[in-house]
Amino acid sequence: MTKRNTQQRRHAIAVLVQERGEVSVDELTQRFSTSEVTIRKDLALLETGGLLLRRYGGAVSLPSEMVAEPDVEQVSKRKQAIARAAAERLRDHNRVIIDSGTTTSAMIPLLGNKRGLVVMTNSLNVAGALRELENEPILLMTGGTWDPHSESFQGQVAEQVLRSYDFDQLFIGADGIDLERGTTTFNELVGLSRVMAEVAREVIVMVESEKIGRRIPNLELPWASVHTLVTDDGLPQAARDLIQAKGVTLICAPTIQDSPRRK
Repeated sequence: MTKRNTQQRRHAIAVLVQERGEVSVDELTQRFSTSEVTIRKDLALLETGGLLLRRYGGAVSLPSEMVAEPDVEQVSKRKQAIARAAAERLRDHNRVIIDSGTTTSAMIPLLGNKRGLVVMTNSLNVAGALRELENEPILLMTGGTWDPHSESFQGQVAEQVLRSYDFDQLFIGADGIDLERGTTTFNELVGLSRVMAEVAREVIVMVESEKIGRRIPNLELPWASVHTLVTDDGLPQAARDLIQAKGVTLICAPTIQDSPRRK
């Protein structure tokens, strides 16, 4: 099935769920003449996009209380813009690390048309989303000790596994950006992030503009370890100048606004 047909099917599923409130996997399988595995992947990606909720045997429409408020929706648009810009830097057959986090996870649905990817992650959420892609990449897991704070694997075992490979790119988020020092985090476990940066030829930090300038005590990656920073177009010019002065490639992704309705 072509990519276009896949997109059309997923759009039709989303519309059907909104109209009826509930659909089953069996019904969708028959309606679109495809397999249960394909339909489950469709539902997983639509859930990631906030268009429905999966349940056992099918999917339901989002409850009204879960519909995003304007501020939350705008944050989502910023993440999506960052994810699009970051995904454009990823080429077929690249070997990449995708760290845990909501901003890095937003990139996963955009990788369905990439061929021959090898992806290492320390996140179960990222791993699950990768498994739902139409073109499933080769998936590697770090293993290690589970850290409930970051919802990811950390520790010496994970570091040893990472050092057994080399990668083209690392995609990593941050809790904050110290304009003088580099990326910062609330988590005191920063060893794995630094090993990730060591084994990748390009380190790409994905972070919303509102986090840039936020001072947090724990330095994660110094500027010397960062090659590219992808953020949204809300970043002030003064901050742009400071970041570029550190020798970092800066990408400020445009946030796509909804078109005004015609009266």
